[in-house]
Amino acid sequence: MKIRLQDHILVPKHEILSKEEAEELLKILGISKEQLPKIKASDPIVVEIGAKPGDIIKITRKSLTAGKSVFYRLVV
Repeated sequence: MKIRLQDHILVPKHEILSKEEAEELLKILGISKEQLPKIKASDPIVVEIGAKPGDIIKITRKSLTAGKSVFYRLVV
């Protein structure tokens, strides 16, 4: 039986941004892709969701103070 990392309670939600979403994010932040924090393509969750180098991943974590926190990572 294969266990999905995404189903574990301690793994935050990871999703790949579409090209349009990525462009909008970079425009809003006023930065280039390369200025985002990085995540390796070999990271188990990156492999599981099928992200490729150059993709931007949105990570949504639960937060006790903010309710939820959103982070972005560039796959390298």
